[in-house]
Amino acid sequence: MTQLKRLSLFAVVLTCSILIASCDSGFEEMNVNPTQADQINPDFKLTYIQLLTSGGRYENWRTNLIYSSTMIQHFATLPGFWAGDKYGYVGSYSAALWDRYYENAVKNIEDLLVQTAEDPEMANMHHITNIIAVIGYHRLTDLYGDIPYSQAGKGFTEGITQPVYDAQSFIYPDMLARLEAAATGLNASNPTFGDGDLMYGGDVDQWRKLANSLMLRLGMRLVKVDPGAAQSWVQKAIAGGTMESNDDIAYVPHGAPPNTRNGNGEVFATDGSPRMSEFFVNWMLDHDDPRLFVYGQTPIPGADAVGMPNGRVTGGSNADFGIENHSSWVPCQTEDDDELCGMNVYMVPNDVIKDVDDPMFLMTYAEVELLKAEAAVRGWHSGDAATHYANGVRAAMEYLAMYGDAAAIASDDIDAYLAANPYDASKGLQVINEQIWAAVLLNEYEAYANYRRTGFPELTPINFPGNQAGGQIPRRLRYRENEAVANPTNYAAAISAQGPDEFTTRMWWDK
Repeated sequence: MTQLKRLSLFAVVLTCSILIASCDSGFEEMNVNPTQADQINPDFKLTYIQLLTSGGRYENWRTNLIYSSTMIQHFATLPGFWAGDKYGYVGSYSAALWDRYYENAVKNIEDLLVQTAEDPEMANMHHITNIIAVIGYHRLTDLYGDIPYSQAGKGFTEGITQPVYDAQSFIYPDMLARLEAAATGLNASNPTFGDGDLMYGGDVDQWRKLANSLMLRLGMRLVKVDPGAAQSWVQKAIAGGTMESNDDIAYVPHGAPPNTRNGNGEVFATDGSPRMSEFFVNWMLDHDDPRLFVYGQTPIPGADAVGMPNGRVTGGSNADFGIENHSSWVPCQTEDDDELCGMNVYMVPNDVIKDVDDPMFLMTYAEVELLKAEAAVRGWHSGDAATHYANGVRAAMEYLAMYGDAAAIASDDIDAYLAANPYDASKGLQVINEQIWAAVLLNEYEAYANYRRTGFPELTPINFPGNQAGGQIPRRLRYRENEAVANPTNYAAAISAQGPDEFTTRMWWDK
């Protein structure tokens, strides 16, 4: 199935989106016929859901990049509206994923789950929808903690307009159970999605691998709060069969129609603020990592790679936080100076990874292999940690070719990297999770979650004046401010159960 054929479905998908996304109001009237949208081909609905999961410019700009990418020190910026760089709070930015996902994807997912629930012929479609649902829900709970989950998106189907916030301690076991049911229930002999499945074209074997791979990711997320459950789910995931190569990567393709543009790419096309973080560039240089010049480029060709420090502003009046007072700053002699000075010193994201036609990666084989390496270190998996580590690093470098030929890394360079940076058993968890951090650039939701789970890499927080995290890297984002008005009882119950709605409140799996 070609990408062009997949994207030709988009006009029909818009019809689905109009019908399902209109349930922001008038729940009572719409609830008279809860199967109103069932006549729409489920293929079209899945296409729309996958594009919503990939995300648009709004949430990718604010929650993925402005907050997650800078807090995890992949990128650094100077402008104040990039609030995550300095642990500042902007309500609409902190809540951007919440706003977009609950308003759009959740309602469409719940509708498709209802449509596919009762018909045995749609069993594969139901399982696949549950898998894509888990991707979105685990991002939400990993960012905010306790969230609407069991009653979310049911204004259309059940008339629930003020959903309860479920405890993360309930959400995680339920998500894992959904993945297990999907992995065991998918059957290649039964009907499945067709061209509407942008990710796998309805291939149930690849969806099964994704379900188990997500089970591995989510199981490992429990290591601090419930090691026994973590071990059980990790072992179950590996036994069930995870991704086997880069051919199994979960990604959403993007192409020519404007409404299928990569959300990160749209941000980069609009906002030239981001620079590669000093910490990230230095880590890459210390490891002589060939990905550095795939991820980033120097504004002046041939210049040395220099990253921008996080937590800086422009203006020169602040001795502690002014970029002009940092040791990396090179002042320009004139305003028209285009030499190696000013902002031209600092690496910017490479053009090859910021195109609006680029795929949006949701989970990679590299991550799977590195998580298996960690499982081996913990004694939960009989595989060899060093082998899984090498497989993961190699896969992380090889899959970059999916951005285009200019992003491809030669096999000899990968071999040389692994020879110079072999697995070190004396600091196994550190080297494995640093590699996950290096491999998931642009999937900043996952980079941020895995850092909080493991503490790697060992980032140095910034302490910018007026920051909202006490000079520590935030442990979560804050809820949508309107929840205190739109859903006050359940919002208050969540605050009472989880703790203050602040950056510093740790969620259940991060305790």
